[in-house]
Amino acid sequence: MDDVTEAGIYARESPYLDRYVQLGAASGRVLSVSFPEIPDDDAEDDHPVLDRIFEYLDTVEEITFEDVQVAMTMPTDRRAVLESVQSIPYGEQVSVETLARMTSGLSHEDDDDLILVRTALDENPAPLLIPDHRVRDGPSAAPPDVEQKLRSLEGL
Repeated sequence: MDDVTEAGIYARESPYLDRYVQLGAASGRVLSVSFPEIPDDDAEDDHPVLDRIFEYLDTVEEITFEDVQVAMTMPTDRRAVLESVQSIPYGEQVSVETLARMTSGLSHEDDDDLILVRTALDENPAPLLIPDHRVRDGPSAAPPDVEQKLRSLEGL
């Protein structure tokens, strides 16, 4: 998505989630997605990624975020896990073990690799855009009530 150009904080209230969706953007990338009860004071409400998120929340159609650039400034192994999460299709879910299998260089039989997967999920900078709610037995960076609503929305 080429129109993520304006740097700043953007937020809009979601009646479905019963809280705000807030994102930080800079240099054509989304830096973060969060779900505060009250947005930052300087947050604006007009951003194309927010439009897409609200289309996702307000429809029963499959909406994807594949073309939204998310800045992933974390160690390479955690980034690889989150890139694998991005490949989980709408309406489908995987286990932490399956996600480890999907991630190059990780083993679903290695406890350290499973811990790495869980850590990457927990530290996901952009839940929803990187759909950690599709990993059924892993942590989500979204609040539990938001995670459950996202899972419900996709029939998981």
